[in-house]
Amino acid sequence: MSALISGSLAFDVIMRFPGKFADHILPERIHSLSVAFMVTELRREFGGCAGNIAYTLTLLGDEAIPVGAVGKDFAPYAERLDELGINREYIKQLEDVYTAQAFINTDDDGNQITAFHPGAMGRAHEQALPTGTGATIGIVAPNGRDAMIQHAEAFKAADIPFIFDPGQGLPMFDDKDLETFVAQADWLALNDYEAGMFCQTTRLSLEEIAERVKALIVTRGAEGSIIYAEGDPLQVPAVEPNALVDPTGCGDAYRAGLIHGITQDYDWETIGRIASLAGSIKVASQGTQNHDFTAEQFAARFEAAFGYRYA
Repeated sequence: MSALISGSLAFDVIMRFPGKFADHILPERIHSLSVAFMVTELRREFGGCAGNIAYTLTLLGDEAIPVGAVGKDFAPYAERLDELGINREYIKQLEDVYTAQAFINTDDDGNQITAFHPGAMGRAHEQALPTGTGATIGIVAPNGRDAMIQHAEAFKAADIPFIFDPGQGLPMFDDKDLETFVAQADWLALNDYEAGMFCQTTRLSLEEIAERVKALIVTRGAEGSIIYAEGDPLQVPAVEPNALVDPTGCGDAYRAGLIHGITQDYDWETIGRIASLAGSIKVASQGTQNHDFTAEQFAARFEAAFGYRYA
């Protein structure tokens, strides 16, 4: 099975400050803030929602086709995708901008100061959704506003079922926008906080939203997830990770599990558990694309966690 993954591709520059930001900020001078933090750790990771989802989906044995826009500095990421065997034909490279980048500095208290440059992501709508690839499913993940709107319309027009996953892009849309996305999408995926924002913006309850899609999936971190489909809400347990290392990108790994399970036509309990396990495996590694497993190893982990084999 192949899936079209519409979303961002980005570099994440992750830094560690050995101290507390608060110790270096004078409250009485906050109006003229000028600070510099000497970081002792720095790493540059491959990221972006489309890249992350495609990575885990490839590990699960499916073909992932990312659709998005990148900049003139994309060469290292392109080489990585080629090594992984991920199709990058529909990733548009723009030579006058940089690839989207997040600069994240974390102190010893877990506080973060982040700067995000959207770069080429803001022009992702210049890459049309390739509806003639034979893909049987898709996802509209966080990306430039125009790209999310246009790609959702293209999925609907081509009759390709897709997941709408607004993520951090949710504040870009008003109630009418979100209702249109729901009318177009087959499935809606949100985390618990986003679900609250979605309900507040649309003035609809989760139950009312769920009535408009085949399934509404709400993730709740360590508390698992809830899937509203085919009757009563289904409680899906979280899988305890081997280690708590880095939650960044867990939602993307979870989405990859959803796509894999849906394409295999599993029941919703199994789909949710596949997604939950994928997210758990990601938690145990640093960065969004450094976890690794084979399809057989994943199936074995699933059986150990839930007591039956799904494949």
